Amino acid sequence: MLQQTQVKTVLERYYTPFLKKFPTLQSVAEAPLDDVLKMWEGLGYYTRAKNLHKTAQLTAPKLPETYEKLLALPGIGKNTASAICAFAYRQKRAVMEANVRRIICRIYALDDPHEEMLIEKAHDLLDEANPFDYNQAMMDIGATVCSVKAPECTVCPFHEICRARELDCYDFPVKKSRKVPLRREDVVVVFYEGKVALQKREGRFLHGLWGFPASDAPAGEKVGTVHHQYTHFKLEVTLWLEVVQQPHEEMFDRSEIENLAVSTVDKKILRLLEKRELF
Repeated sequence: MLQQTQVKTVLERYYTPFLKKFPTLQSVAEAPLDDVLKMWEGLGYYTRAKNLHKTAQLTAPKLPETYEKLLALPGIGKNTASAICAFAYRQKRAVMEANVRRIICRIYALDDPHEEMLIEKAHDLLDEANPFDYNQAMMDIGATVCSVKAPECTVCPFHEICRARELDCYDFPVKKSRKVPLRREDVVVVFYEGKVALQKREGRFLHGLWGFPASDAPAGEKVGTVHHQYTHFKLEVTLWLEVVQQPHEEMFDRSEIENLAVSTVDKKILRLLEKRELF
C-alpha cells in the first residue's frame, strides 16, 4: 500500500480496514479478486492489489524467507523484498525507499546516483546486528529530521559525516523537472430504466475495476467534464448521455454500484450525474 501512496493516506483509510477484512495471507489467497479490489478502491495503481492477490495464492500461508525467492513473486521488487527480509525475518538487508534515498544522497552529496550505488552505500551504513531497528530508524529520520525542505541537522545522528551539511546545500538528489501530459477521453453514460451500463476493464490500467465505457465516437448529449490527476498524467473526461430502449449486458442501479470496485474517476462521474440529478 505504501508504494506510490503517502503513509497518512494509507493509515487513515486503508491499512486497518484491509487487515480487518483479510487478517492473514491465507485469507487474501482465498478471497475473490473483486473483494480485494473493493478494499483497495481509491488507492490507485490497482496492479498492486492484483499482484498481492496472486502472490498470496502462490505462497499462502507464509511468504518465503529468502530475498531471491521473494523477488521472483508478482509485485515484489528489490525494495519490498529487502523490507520483508529486514522487518519480517530480521535479515541483513537495507531498505531503499524515498526517505532513505534522500538521506544517503545528502550524506554522500550524490546528485543523481544509480540504484546499485545507492544500495551499496546503504549497506555500508547498515547496522547488521539490528537490521529491523536500523531500517525503521532510517525511514523515521527521513520523515521527521532529514526532511525535504527543512532538515534539522543539529539533531541528526548523521550530522558529523553528512557532506550536504558541510556544503550547506541540501538539494540532493537533484530533482528532474518534468511536464505532466494531459490526456482527453470521451465516456458514454448509457441509461436504461434507472440503471447505467458499466464494463469491467481488461487493459493493464485499472484492470479488474468497473467503469463507464470510453468511446472514440460518442453520441448523445454532452453533460459535463470530469478532471483527475494521476502521478504521470492529467485526465480530462467528457461525458455523453445516451438513453437506450434495450438494456445492455451489464447494467446497475446506485445500490448495486456500491458493492462494485470502481475507480476514483468513475466515482467522480457518478457524483456529477447525481449533482445534475441524472442518476
